[in-house]
Amino acid sequence: MKTDIHPDYRFVVFEDASANYRFLTRTTMKVDESKTTQWDDGQTYPLVQLEISNASHPFFTGQMKIIDSAGRVERFNKRYGTRKKAVAKKAPAPKK
Repeated sequence: MKTDIHPDYRFVVFEDASANYRFLTRTTMKVDESKTTQWDDGQTYPLVQLEISNASHPFFTGQMKIIDSAGRVERFNKRYGTRKKAVAKKAPAPKK
């Protein structure tokens, strides 16, 4: 590998305070070195605080609801109507 072209790839603790959830992973993002935390293994790692994570996002927690507040479904049905299947007419039997 060439020297001085690769980003620093290191362990960082991400913390979602709203859900009291933390996880340790590796990243190349630049972090504030003044914020650190001690992990379960006893080592100190840089800390990145998150506003939202999979532990607090409504989609992942199962609390997400799809709300049709604009009435788009009703507006579509009003504009185009509900489509009814055409009833196939029976062809008359051929005469012998």
